Amino acid sequence: MHTSIKIAAIQMISSISPEINMQHARKWVSAAAEEGAKIILLPEYWSILGRHDTDKLAYAEEAGIGPLQDFMSNLARQYGVWLIGGTIPLKSPEPNKVLNTLLAYDTKGHQVARYDKMHLFGFTRGDESYDESRTITAGEDVVVLETPHARIGLAICYDLRFPELFRAMQVCDLIVMPAAFTYTTGRAHWEILLRARAIENQCYVLAAAQGGEHENGRRTWGHSMLVDPWGEVQIELAEGEGYVIGDLDPTKLKEVRTSLPALEHRKSLFSV
Repeated sequence: MHTSIKIAAIQMISSISPEINMQHARKWVSAAAEEGAKIILLPEYWSILGRHDTDKLAYAEEAGIGPLQDFMSNLARQYGVWLIGGTIPLKSPEPNKVLNTLLAYDTKGHQVARYDKMHLFGFTRGDESYDESRTITAGEDVVVLETPHARIGLAICYDLRFPELFRAMQVCDLIVMPAAFTYTTGRAHWEILLRARAIENQCYVLAAAQGGEHENGRRTWGHSMLVDPWGEVQIELAEGEGYVIGDLDPTKLKEVRTSLPALEHRKSLFSV
């Protein structure tokens, strides 16, 4: 990576219909690509946010086969971008569960990386309750995507709260964070966690969120953003559908790491 490149995060308010969600995803990927984005990130659950947690089971695909995967492959190839596809449901070895999977495609539409969400969200406060472990099987592997533009660490939503995952990625230029943070937890913690991950890993963090009121009654926080290696928010979209686009600048990366060589000062205190 020698020159700045444009990177973009798509914000959606996904519906219960994968067909409608694909139309919306295409619209925003097309717009971001037209503006020059070379790496484009979709949000978590971009393909479906059903009325019930179990609805996604009906749309789970075998790895490598299915309309959602075909859609992402075709989209990457059509617009000549590296497309990191938020998450889609893939079939799990466990009955009545799926894998919540991030897939990345190169400019020719080839799948080049897969990450299954490792940390499963659980939250209960008053009438608000979530437990992803009821319908999702946790992944196990740390995944880093090597591209000609950047070394990219792959993570999803609730992973953001576990800094040891990002340490296990070693040194990255960019961390991507597709998410569907709830309004409650997002308002409290979203920005500060994103900025913390950028600061401690001295890299860019690109976050693509769900951002609004969904058909199923859920309200997501939004605030898709690009954070630079100094922890400053470069651009942000509070609510509604759209995208954020900004530069991944290798000069900025080098400047931060040279002036404050924290990555070189780390001690190995435990194994991950």
